[in-house]
Amino acid sequence: MRIPRQGGKFQRKMEGAVAALLTHRNVDEAAQSIGVSSKTLLRWQKEPEFQAAYREARRSAFTQSLARLQQGATAAATTLLRTMIDGNVPASVRLRAAECVMNHATRAMELEDIEARVTELERRDEIAQRTVQEESSNDDSTQETTQSPN
Repeated sequence: MRIPRQGGKFQRKMEGAVAALLTHRNVDEAAQSIGVSSKTLLRWQKEPEFQAAYREARRSAFTQSLARLQQGATAAATTLLRTMIDGNVPASVRLRAAECVMNHATRAMELEDIEARVTELERRDEIAQRTVQEESSNDDSTQETTQSPN
């Protein structure tokens, strides 16, 4: 999240502004938290260096959020499956749980199919590239042979 700028206090302020934008509800609160005006923060947001740092920080925060969700996936699946088969749960809720399970299972299967297809395409591409390199190598050696004096 480093902002390549003049350095020193200004750089630290802008880095603080990126963090403030991620943790406060709006620009006014973020600006106030780091001791600059809202106009200043809005002006900084127009600078490409600031935009890049802010985008990187947002992506990092989002990636961390996704990791937390993935950690909870097992518990979520267990909850769905238990709800789906619990006779004490209303039928409409069990039906919705079953629908979620089927949708996610279908999507997982589709992703596995796509992954297998991509892997096969990559394998074929690798073979084709090797073939082209070998043919090119053979062409080069043939030209050298025909051009060398006897």
